[in-house]
Amino acid sequence: MVSELPKKRYPLPKRFNAALSEDAYQKLRGLNAVYGLGNNYILTVLLENLDTIASDSELSQAFQDFIAEYGAPTPGIMSAQ
Repeated sequence: MVSELPKKRYPLPKRFNAALSEDAYQKLRGLNAVYGLGNNYILTVLLENLDTIASDSELSQAFQDFIAEYGAPTPGIMSAQ
């Protein structure tokens, strides 16, 4: 009989608060429901694998579109909220 080894726990030593739009939060929760991971793990997987998920040009275009619509925040403003 082969016993299954316990799964390793992936360490997440960095903690921060993040504000999300309703659309972003719904997508995060949807991914959580599909894969059974918590929000921290979903964000970790997405960010650590960003270069395999989106090309540099697609990512650049997404940021340019966002900045064109909303502007870039003033440095230090978000940290005070």
